[in-house]
Amino acid sequence: MSEVRKCGCGRSLTGNCMGWHALSEEEYLAQKAAYEAEQAEKDEK
Repeated sequence: MSEVRKCGCGRSLTGNCMGWHALSEEEYLAQKAAYEAEQAEKDEK
């Protein structure tokens, strides 16, 4: 079983590596907005 790696880049919203460290600032902001929208949708259910 592979263990989820902790994130040290400061971009992860979960504390675990999401692979966002290599994204440009624009890509990061788009991914962050999409992630937050998805989480808000889940919270509404």
